[in-house]
Amino acid sequence: VQLQASGGGLVQAGGSLRLSCVASGRTFERNTMGWLRQAPGKGRELVAGISRSGTVKHYADSVKGRFTISRDNAKNTVDLLMNNLKPEDTAVYYCAAGTYVNEYYAPTRVWELDSFGQGTLLTVSS
Repeated sequence: VQLQASGGGLVQAGGSLRLSCVASGRTFERNTMGWLRQAPGKGRELVAGISRSGTVKHYADSVKGRFTISRDNAKNTVDLLMNNLKPEDTAVYYCAAGTYVNEYYAPTRVWELDSFGQGTLLTVSS
């Protein structure tokens, strides 16, 4: 699967932004999906994961209650709606896909995802 993310930019603290990712290929509905981020000088962090069915979601504690992941299997898209953004959310965000037999499992670790798109930069100013 090939992934194309978009939607990054410069936002003031407290603002909102939506990231979108389009996947190519016919197997999107077989993939678990996730959004990762990498801040300068830090490793990749899985901020949100979603199951193949879209009914099970996982969030990192740092974004829980502020970020919402969703997917549309008919359109091969996965979005990340980010509210109440903070300067510490500044990072390059990546869309990612994994494979899992259980359609009700959402990825919770970076290593559970094995296909990555190019990143999109989010900068949150204070």
